[in-house]
Amino acid sequence: MIEQQIAIPTKDGHTATFIVHPERGGPFPVILFYMDAPAIREELRDMARRLATSGYYVMLPNLYYRSGVMELGALPADPNAPERKRMFALMGSLTIPMIMDDTRALLTYAEGQTAANTKIIGTVGYCMSGRYAVNAATHFPDRVKAAASVYGTQLATDQDDSPHLAASKTKAELYFACAETDIYAPTEIIEKVKHGMSGAKAEVEIYPGTHHGFAFPKRPVYDRDAAERHWERLLALYRRNLV
Repeated sequence: MIEQQIAIPTKDGHTATFIVHPERGGPFPVILFYMDAPAIREELRDMARRLATSGYYVMLPNLYYRSGVMELGALPADPNAPERKRMFALMGSLTIPMIMDDTRALLTYAEGQTAANTKIIGTVGYCMSGRYAVNAATHFPDRVKAAASVYGTQLATDQDDSPHLAASKTKAELYFACAETDIYAPTEIIEKVKHGMSGAKAEVEIYPGTHHGFAFPKRPVYDRDAAERHWERLLALYRRNLV
């Protein structure tokens, strides 16, 4: 495997991006891996490596670069802790248009890399970034072939770019992995997503007995069986579409 961290120029600066891909056999379909709210950390890099071993050029960008933040470190469980308040402020500073600008910059960089095939793209976003992964499919419909949201937040809003409206704007296959118990994506929101995906090339799956964050090994709510199921679904999604 080849891995590196590159400062990729964007409209608003440079985003430090972890890139990993197999050493031989390219060019490889590109996977855009959007981080969750706790920011870049080794846990996410390990997940990017796991994706890459299946034959993909994986890009994990730092989305907080506009605030000069790269890694947040350990976060207290107390939701009122200053560290968590800072995380929520950083998360709230991002918008879909910002991240789509960043996505365009990432793809521009990848177009110049012999190991990357930017005509075939998959996306995945966890937590705050589920909506970014889905919007990448609607903003780059000719290239993004598959998009996955894993316990995504803000999936059904009153905005035109709401993820639950995405099915009519893309030919990509969409997959929503949802925790059974999730204060950030309660049942009524998931039902709106299901309704929006009705008849589309999409699946909304609820993982029984899980909580928000179940796929991250370092979280107290980590559920090994559910996490492995999410990997199975994610890799199958890419195998079907990134060819």
